[in-house]
Amino acid sequence: MKKISVLGAGSWGTALAMLLDENGHEVTIWSIDEKEVEMLSKEREQKDKLPGIRLSERIQVTNSLEEAMKGRDILVFAVPSVFVRSTARSVAPYYEKGQIIIDVAKGIEEKTLMRLSEIIEDEIPGSIVCVLSGPSHAEEVARRIPTTVVIGAEDHSMAKDLQHVFSNGWFRVYTSPDILGIELGGALKNVIALAAGICDGLEYGDNTKAALITRGIAELSRLGVAMGGKPETFSGLSGIGDLIVTCTSSHSRNHNAGVLMGQGKTMQEAMDAVKMVVEGVYSAKAALLLATKYNVEIPIIEQVNEVLFYNKSAKDAVSDLFLRDAKREHEDLSWH
Repeated sequence: MKKISVLGAGSWGTALAMLLDENGHEVTIWSIDEKEVEMLSKEREQKDKLPGIRLSERIQVTNSLEEAMKGRDILVFAVPSVFVRSTARSVAPYYEKGQIIIDVAKGIEEKTLMRLSEIIEDEIPGSIVCVLSGPSHAEEVARRIPTTVVIGAEDHSMAKDLQHVFSNGWFRVYTSPDILGIELGGALKNVIALAAGICDGLEYGDNTKAALITRGIAELSRLGVAMGGKPETFSGLSGIGDLIVTCTSSHSRNHNAGVLMGQGKTMQEAMDAVKMVVEGVYSAKAALLLATKYNVEIPIIEQVNEVLFYNKSAKDAVSDLFLRDAKREHEDLSWH
C-alpha cells in the first residue's frame, strides 16, 4: 500500500483518486479551492465535473498542502497545465526527498516552451518526476470503463512499481522510458482535437476527420522526433491513441470547444461555454514556436493558430490546408 496525494480535484484528479483508493492505497485529495474541498468532504461527489459518482469515505480531502504532502510516497499532479508551475512552486517547501511526482496534466508552457515535467523539476530541484498519459477520459475512468495508459519514467524499476500502483482489472498500464515523447503527444494532440472539433462544427464528415487525425499524427511525430522523442511513442497510447479519443469524443473539452468555433463562436466564447480549461488553446502557440525552432512543418497546427488568435474563419483555414502545394504522403519513400 502506498500513501498518495492527488493535487487537483477536477474530474481527472478525482477519477484517479477513486482508482487509487480502489487499488488499496491511502489517498488524499488536495484542492486550493475551499468550496471544492467542502463539496467533496460533505457531499462526497464532484458535482460540477463528475455528477452522480460517489467518492469513497476512505478518501481524505484537504486544502492544506502541508497536510497533503507530509509522509506521502507519491504526489499526483492533476492540476490544469497552466497551473502546474504555480502549484510546483507552492509544493517546493514541503517536498520530501524521495517522493515521486507523477504529472498527469498535458501541455507546454508558452513562454518557456518547457514540458510540464521540466517545469516541476525547475521549481522543485532534485525532484523525481514521472508522467502518465493516454486515451483516458475522466468521465469513463470514474465509471470503471476499461482504459489503457502509459507511464513514463527514467528508471525502469520505478516505472514497473508505478505500473502496479495504478493497474487493476479495468485500468491497464504500460511503461516507457520516453518521457519527452509521451508529454509531447499528450500536449500536441489537444491542438489537433480543436481542429477536429472545428470540422465537426462546420458539419464536415467522417472523411475529413479521418484525414485530420491521420495527418495530425504525422505532424506530432515529425515535431516530436525532431525534439528527441521516439517514433514508437507517437504510434502508441500517448500518440495515436490519445489523438483518436480526443478528436472523436463528446467528453473532450478541446473537441467541444472546436465545435463551437466551427459554428462561429470566438475562442473566448467557446472556452466560456465549455467551462473547463481548454488545454489546446494554451499549447497551440507553443507548438508553433517549437516547430519554428526545429524547422518542422505543422500546417494543421498553423491553421488552428490562425483561427484562435488571428480571427481567420474556420472554413478558410480548412480550404487553405487543401490548397497547399501537392506533396508525397511519405517523403522517405521513393520510386525505383
